[in-house]
Amino acid sequence: MSETTQPKSADKKSAIRTRLHGVDLLFNSRLNKGTAFTEDERDVFGLHGLLPPHIGTLEDQRQRRKRVLDSRDSAFGKYSNMRDLQDNDETLFYSMIEHYTEELLPVVYTPAVGEGCQRFSEIWRRPRGLFISYPNRHRIDQILSDTRYDDVRCIVVSDGERILGLGDQGAGGMGIPIGKMALYTALGGIPPEHCLPILLDAGTDNEKLLNDPIYIGWQHNRVRGQEYDDFVEAFVTAVQKRWPRILLQWEDFAGTNAARLLERYRDRLCTFNDDIQGTAAVTTATLLAAVNATGVPLSQQTIAMFGAGSAGIGIIELLITAMKEEGLNDEQAWSRIYGFNRYGLLVEGARGIKASQQPLVRKRADIAGWQLTDGEDVSLFDVVRNAKVTVLAGVSAQAGAFTEEIVREMARHTERPIVFPLSNPTSQAEATPTDLLRWTDGRALVGTGSPFPPVEIEGRPVRISQVNNSFIFPGLALGILVAEAQRVTDGMIMVAARTLAGLSPSRTDKTAPLLPPIGDSRKVALVVSEAVARQAMAEGVATITDADSLPNRIRSYMWDAVYVPYERIVS
Repeated sequence: MSETTQPKSADKKSAIRTRLHGVDLLFNSRLNKGTAFTEDERDVFGLHGLLPPHIGTLEDQRQRRKRVLDSRDSAFGKYSNMRDLQDNDETLFYSMIEHYTEELLPVVYTPAVGEGCQRFSEIWRRPRGLFISYPNRHRIDQILSDTRYDDVRCIVVSDGERILGLGDQGAGGMGIPIGKMALYTALGGIPPEHCLPILLDAGTDNEKLLNDPIYIGWQHNRVRGQEYDDFVEAFVTAVQKRWPRILLQWEDFAGTNAARLLERYRDRLCTFNDDIQGTAAVTTATLLAAVNATGVPLSQQTIAMFGAGSAGIGIIELLITAMKEEGLNDEQAWSRIYGFNRYGLLVEGARGIKASQQPLVRKRADIAGWQLTDGEDVSLFDVVRNAKVTVLAGVSAQAGAFTEEIVREMARHTERPIVFPLSNPTSQAEATPTDLLRWTDGRALVGTGSPFPPVEIEGRPVRISQVNNSFIFPGLALGILVAEAQRVTDGMIMVAARTLAGLSPSRTDKTAPLLPPIGDSRKVALVVSEAVARQAMAEGVATITDADSLPNRIRSYMWDAVYVPYERIVS
C-alpha cells in the first residue's frame, strides 16, 4: 500500500494524502516543508517540538537560503549547499532554481558540477537515484523493483567515464545524472517523482580514485569489451521490463561507447544521448541564429569543427542535415566542413583517424597547393588561413586552443567571425569571450559552452550567449513525455534546434545576443516541448494524436514548485 498519494497533474492545488508522520515526514525530501508546515499540519502530523515555532512561507525560506548561499565564497561551497537542500526539501530546492535561474544554473550544473563530481565521495550523505554496480549486475531487477519507483517515466544514466572535460570520475559521475534530472524538473516542469538518476558503476581507470580510501564507488579497473556490453544490455533489458514506456537519456559515456550505444538502442526504446544530440541541437540553433545575424546562409559558411569525438560528429551530422534542407546535396554539404582530431585536420594519411571519423576525412587533393606551417600535420591555423573559415567551433576540451593568431587570421577575411568555444567546464574553454572580441575588434559572434560574464564593448556590456544543452533537453523530454512518444527521431532533434533558433533575440535585433537569457530557460522549454510533440505526431511515433489539446496537456502536466496542503491517511 502506497505511503503517499500525489494529486493529479491537472489538479495541482489539491492536497497530498500521506501516512508519513513526525520525523518520517520531515526526512522525506519530496514532502518536507520545513518551517512552512501550518499549525494544523503540525497538530495532525505530530510535528510540534520537531520544528522551531516560526511558521514561514516558501518565499521566507527562499530568502533565508539565498542569504546562506551568498555567504559561500566558492562555487563548490554553493554546489554542496544546494545538494544538501535538494536532499532535505525538494520543493524549496526547485523554487530556488526557478527564481534565481541565471545565478543557480551554473551552481547546480556546469561548471560547478564538475568539481562536485570530482569531490562526490566527500559530500555524499543520503541516497539519491540508484548506483548499479557491476558486482550487482545479477540484482538489477531487484534494485529497480522497489515500489517507490512506480511513477518513474524518465531516466538519465551515466557510467562516469567521460565527465565534462574532466575524464573518468567513476561513481562520482553520479553528479551528472542528478544535475540533469534536477533541470528536467526545474526547467522542464517534469514532476520529481517521474525522474530517476542512475549511475552504472563499471569500475574506474582513474588511479587517484582506485587508491582513495574514501572513494564510494567500486574500486576496480573498468570492465570493458563483451563484459561491459553485457552489463549495459542487462540494464536496458531490466529497465524496459520495469517501465516499457521509459524515456532513457544517456549522459557522459566515453566517445568509444556513446555513439555505438545510442545506435544500438535508439530503435529499441525511447532514448537519446544529450552529449551527441542535445549538443548538436543547441549548437545548430545558435549557429542558425548567428548566420541570420550575418546575412550569409548556413549553406555558404565554411566551418571548422575542432574536436571530432561523439559530440563533434553529432554537431556535424545535424549541420549537414540543415545544409541539405537549404538545397545542398550530400557532397556539397560535407565539403563545407573541416573536422579535426588531436593531431590536426582529418585528411588522408593523417594520424589517429578513427572509424567514426572516416566521413570527415578529406582527400589530399583538397589541400593541394595550401601553404602549411608543418610538413606532417595540417593545423587549425593552416585551415583557417587557406580555407577562409567563417565558423569556428570547439568541443576539444583543449583550453586556449583558439589562439590570437588563429582568430585574427579568421577576422582578416570574415566580417562577422562566428566563434563557439563550447568545451566545459570553464577551465577547458578553447578561448574566452573577452579575448575573442578583443582580437576581432568586437565583430565576432560568440557563443560559449560555459557561462561567462558580459564583455564591455564600446562602453556597453554585451551578454555572452551560453550554448547550453539546458535550452534543449528539458523541453525535448517534456515534449516526448506529453506526446507519449515511442522513439526520439532525428526530426524531433532538428525541430528542437530550429525552434530555439526562432527564439533568438537576434532575429529582431542583429546586434542582440544569439540565445535567450538563461533565466528564460523554462519559457524556452515550454515552446520547444510543443514543437517536439507536434513533430512526434507528424512522424507517427506519438501515442497522443490530438494536436489541438497539446498546449493544455503540457501545462497541466508541468509541476510547479509550490507547497500544497497535506492530509493524513489513518489506517
